[in-house]
Amino acid sequence: MKRNGNKIRPGANLAGVNLDGANLARAKLRGANLKGASLRQVDLSRADLSGADLSGADLFSANLSGARLVNASVKSADFTGANLNEASFRWASLKSANFTGASLFCASFFEATLPYSQFRNANLLAADLQNTDCSFAEMSGANLWGANLWVANFSGANLRFALLAYANLQSTVLIEANLREANLARAHMPGAKLLGADFTNANLAAADLSGAEITTEGRTEDDLRWYYRFVENASWKNAILDGANLSGATMPDGTKNQ
Repeated sequence: MKRNGNKIRPGANLAGVNLDGANLARAKLRGANLKGASLRQVDLSRADLSGADLSGADLFSANLSGARLVNASVKSADFTGANLNEASFRWASLKSANFTGASLFCASFFEATLPYSQFRNANLLAADLQNTDCSFAEMSGANLWGANLWVANFSGANLRFALLAYANLQSTVLIEANLREANLARAHMPGAKLLGADFTNANLAAADLSGAEITTEGRTEDDLRWYYRFVENASWKNAILDGANLSGATMPDGTKNQ
């Protein structure tokens, strides 16, 4: 297959090429070099980009629905407004990638690295982010309804106004995360790490916070060497906790809620 004189095949060197608007649906681009390529509004639906390098690529408003980007390097790539429904980024490296306003319904980021990534107003409905590194990610206004964030790291992330109702946040790290005015109604949060998190005006109605960690109380000396720099008490000002399950949670005064 050729597009604009470029051979589209596994392992192809397409660094810096301009393929804007091209139809590359179901293209076989495993291990291809697309670093810095311009792929605006390209159709890569169901394409195989496993192991490809898309670092710094421009995929504005592209269609990657159902695409495979397993183990791909996607650092600083721009997916603003892109269609990534059911795309797979399993084990991918996505540091500082931009997904602002993108549609990621049922997308998989299993064990991917996403620190400092941008998901502002993105649709991550029912997405799989289990065991991901989303530290310091910008996710304000994101839709994470029913998403799986099991044991993921969201320390320092901005989740203000995010929709996390019915999300799985079991053992999720939310240390110093901003959850002001977020909707966590009926979220599943047993064992979540909430040190220094800000829940001001958040909705936690009927959320399960059993066994959640809200203070450093009871931590070992080794643990505290890591935790010392974080604010001890989470902010719950005006948070809605109607029907929330806080059984076994370690509260700000060090006591365990019965």
